Amino acid sequence: MKVFIIGSGAKIHSLIWKLAQSKRVSKIYSSYTNAGISKLAEFVDIRENENNKLYEFVKENNIDLTVLDSLTTGVTGLADKLRAEGFNVFGPGENSCKIAMSCSFLKKFMHKYKIPTPHFGVFDKESMALAYARKAQYPQVVKFDSRIPGTGSIVCESFNEAKNAISFCLKNLYKPVVLEDYIPGKEISFQVIMDGYDAVPLPAAYVYKKSQNGNLGFNTDGMGAYSPVSFVDQDLEGKIAQRIFFPIIDGLNAEKMGFAGLLKATIILDEKNNPNLVKLNVVFGDPETQTVMPILNEDIFDIITLSSVGALADSYESFKIAEEHSVCVSFVSEGYPNEYKKGFVIEGLDEIVDDNTFVFHGGTEKNVYAEVVTKAGRVLDIVSTGSTLNRAQKLVYESVDLIEFQNMKYRKDIAKVVLY
Repeated sequence: MKVFIIGSGAKIHSLIWKLAQSKRVSKIYSSYTNAGISKLAEFVDIRENENNKLYEFVKENNIDLTVLDSLTTGVTGLADKLRAEGFNVFGPGENSCKIAMSCSFLKKFMHKYKIPTPHFGVFDKESMALAYARKAQYPQVVKFDSRIPGTGSIVCESFNEAKNAISFCLKNLYKPVVLEDYIPGKEISFQVIMDGYDAVPLPAAYVYKKSQNGNLGFNTDGMGAYSPVSFVDQDLEGKIAQRIFFPIIDGLNAEKMGFAGLLKATIILDEKNNPNLVKLNVVFGDPETQTVMPILNEDIFDIITLSSVGALADSYESFKIAEEHSVCVSFVSEGYPNEYKKGFVIEGLDEIVDDNTFVFHGGTEKNVYAEVVTKAGRVLDIVSTGSTLNRAQKLVYESVDLIEFQNMKYRKDIAKVVLY
């Protein structure tokens, strides 16, 4: 079977690595390449927004499964076009991307379908937003509607902070602005594979989003993660499924936005352990996916294929997960998530030989001397598995210590201090 995967980053390397283990997969094509992916998949030099060229590639090469893990491609309607022609596609259609691309749309969607989420207001005019902010309790979260670099949200401790955030948002045309109550509690990242009618969860992950040790610095997509999360048991998984994921699927179908693919939810558990949805995406998480793939004891090709034809629940009530813990440490370029330099040689990769440790490349490439060098802000991830979280954590940092490149940054406390 031939698979074409569209997306970018280390998560794509981890998915290709997992797909390559399937006995049913004969060929993998990728729209993204780096020093790790090039060993496993053939690079297809077509940009993610070139809908027609991607469509023609799938048709001309008789691709058996297209894995669409890009919002850039999703909004072009490629998945809809391929599905209409009978191709197996895993990923969001054009309308489905709205719940990930627009914060205001998602909040209104959750309100309509009674999905638990913090109380909120949506405003186009600064005067109305400020009037709401004056009466609000603090902390208050100001969220930009459109997807922009960073997380697109600011936690404000006072009205003055909220006022500045609102003004910045509206003056830069990130309209409308969303004001949301801050809920203190445990935050987890939860991914499910869905076939349009039903869903099966992957292991939950805790993601370290701050750029510096001790949860300080800028917000990022994630500087590392661990999985599974100790307090996420079957009862909590059931509660999250019934209160969040199944209402989402029902709502998507009611709005004619249903699709076979992935939902990634950022969930806050309040003091009563009730789940509240604060963010939703329709593509795999980074670094959650790199963290989870090594402990998934299933054929990912079978899972995704069954999902793409609406038959996932016919074969899976749950996925087999190794009785192990997984810890991921992300290497980034100095300056990330803001400006950074690239082109620095990465040393030490060949010294990582532990069978329970995996290197997933994100922004890397080979220079004219065949040396692996940096080419992006998010450079690579190292993941180790172990019988205990402590064992996995020690293993991963043994390999982390072998890596060296100029302007290298990583957190030294991933899974050392378990917050929950």
